[in-house]
Amino acid sequence: MYKRYAIPFAFALLPSLVHAEDRTFERVVIIGTQEDAQSLAGSGAVVDAKQMKTEVITDVNQALKTVPGVYIREEDGFGLRPNIGIRGATGERSANITLMEDGVMTAPAPYGDPAAYYFPTTARMSSIEVLKGAPLLRYGPQTTGGVINMVSTPIPTTNSGQATFSFGSHGAEDLHVNYGGREGQWSWLLETVQRNNDGFKDIDRSHRDSGFDISDYVVKLGWESTDKTHSLLLKAQHSEETSDETYLGLTDRDFARDPNRRYGVSSIDQMTNDHTGVSLVHTFVLNDSITATTRLYHNDFARDWFKLDGAGSLINAANNGDANAQGILDGAIDTTGLRYKHNNREYFSQGIDFNLDIDLGLHLLSVGARAHEDEVDRFQPVEVFNQVNGSLVFNNIIQPGSGDNRIGSAEALTFWIQDNWQITEQLNANINLRYEDVDNKEVRYTDLDRTLVNRTTASDTREWLPGVSLTYDINEHWQVLAGVHKGFTPLGASGLPNEDPETSTNWETGVRYRTGASFAEVVAFYSDFSNKVEHCSVGTPCSNGETSGSFKTGEAVIAGLEYQLGTEFRTGNFTLPLTLSYTYTQAEISTDNDTAGVRDGDELKDVPENTFSARFGVEHTSGWNQYLVAKYLDETCVAIGCNRLNSPRGTTDSLFVVDVISRYPLSKTANVFLKIENIFDEQKIVSRDPDGARPNKPLSASLGITVGF
Repeated sequence: MYKRYAIPFAFALLPSLVHAEDRTFERVVIIGTQEDAQSLAGSGAVVDAKQMKTEVITDVNQALKTVPGVYIREEDGFGLRPNIGIRGATGERSANITLMEDGVMTAPAPYGDPAAYYFPTTARMSSIEVLKGAPLLRYGPQTTGGVINMVSTPIPTTNSGQATFSFGSHGAEDLHVNYGGREGQWSWLLETVQRNNDGFKDIDRSHRDSGFDISDYVVKLGWESTDKTHSLLLKAQHSEETSDETYLGLTDRDFARDPNRRYGVSSIDQMTNDHTGVSLVHTFVLNDSITATTRLYHNDFARDWFKLDGAGSLINAANNGDANAQGILDGAIDTTGLRYKHNNREYFSQGIDFNLDIDLGLHLLSVGARAHEDEVDRFQPVEVFNQVNGSLVFNNIIQPGSGDNRIGSAEALTFWIQDNWQITEQLNANINLRYEDVDNKEVRYTDLDRTLVNRTTASDTREWLPGVSLTYDINEHWQVLAGVHKGFTPLGASGLPNEDPETSTNWETGVRYRTGASFAEVVAFYSDFSNKVEHCSVGTPCSNGETSGSFKTGEAVIAGLEYQLGTEFRTGNFTLPLTLSYTYTQAEISTDNDTAGVRDGDELKDVPENTFSARFGVEHTSGWNQYLVAKYLDETCVAIGCNRLNSPRGTTDSLFVVDVISRYPLSKTANVFLKIENIFDEQKIVSRDPDGARPNKPLSASLGITVGF
């Protein structure tokens, strides 16, 4: 492994190459606090520990809806498989943004197949960081719109722990327990999350539920030398999930009657998966000016999503008035040849990265490199069932052809340099340069033993990615910012030799105001794509209907305005915190492309024009606190050009949801909480992918207790 990179990384591991200001065990954040985000050279946001705890967040979609510049397309109502976009990076299974946990890439195969069929368990996170603008070039590989870093529970400074248990609607039972501490040079943490839910959808003619079971375990072990110059942190994580989830949605007519219905032909659909991740971080403080951090990581992910294949054609036909298709969905008409595919895949990703931080006074340098490889192995047979009198009867198995019997892989070498230069007392420049060297390969096999190769494809990409961000302090309250950087999204393992990756030029400019407890920011952004690309999958079909490969639509522009405000009011024994965020976006094709069949002015898919959130609290000195969180999301195009084609089912619905949370202290170490989500029980079509109309979660309530010990 890494033969071509062995020499440079042998030198990278030398202890003489090693920053010094942060001597904690865990160097896992990319921004830090909300206050740090408010002074970035670039733009960003932090969903901090207080918000995570206050809102009892278990769904990453709901947390990120409060962050400007982030676009969410829900799918299952629980956030198990999110579709997250940031600015110019559209959602598509979150494949166009860089996802990390504690600074380690978490997508199953970040270069070869980054679609987020695995996402870290949100309930065990202490904060979520979103980084945008030129400073994101320090990370990658996806560098167009933004980076999301999930920060896990830190090791406590004293021996202590916490347990949170809640139960609620739809048979929900959630347990989160952690305990850890420090003794001398050693530190440790044990943690688990157990989630069980029956789901909110009712399956026709079935006693099966539509929920999920998740078990997640984490162990951390830290060591620090007596002179504080060396530290090691070992983290091991394992999770398992079984979710009775389907790709099959509803026709519009059936959705209007009951959005929580599921057709009986999806009754045997089920996702099973397991994930194991291990990382080892070594930090060496050479002196007060130089620190080196070396990170080794390995992730394994296996999943089998057994589900009805190609049911979108039934939904489309029924939507167009085909009584036979509707009868099959209803279970009233017998049919043969229903194909249930084992979307069975095994992934691994592993690598080593090294970063050298150098404090030169006016210059804070970050110089580093990463060698990485990942792989996805698909072996996907199909089971055929017949529908007889509304029941599914097994018929036969079809072994996979070459399209379902393939291995894709990627190798990548990355270098970066970042200079945070304090030019004057008021002017700061953040200068970035990143280099990506990516080799992709995919092999498709003709036979089950994989001795006969049907087709081999390979591609390579070499990209230099420069960027710069500037901030200027007008006075102690006002700051302006501006930046530009080159964005890049890898081709993936199935990329062809003659294909170019998606690239863009991304601009931002804005102004900030801060005084006391109040903060306001307005940022305009503009992403100019020379080659906009959609990545096709069954879960997120491309605008041309393809479910594999990519769809290149050519030149496009995504531009918009982000606004956020945070303040608090005090009266008597009450504190009233208020935060607002709003994003306006125009996402359009900018040049006619006859090959792709798109026109100048065609709206892009999955990008809402308007998003808005408001968080308001009433906090009392007694500790009895109440919170209201309101979120609005505009309708979005299901495929490019919905504004021109004027299809009756070309968009999702707009959605406005309000949650309320109440917390009451029982003692200094225990408090109870009541959370009511979607208090007005608004359910809309939040997605039409993969196969039909899909709702958000209905009115739901949970009651719980948190105990520290």
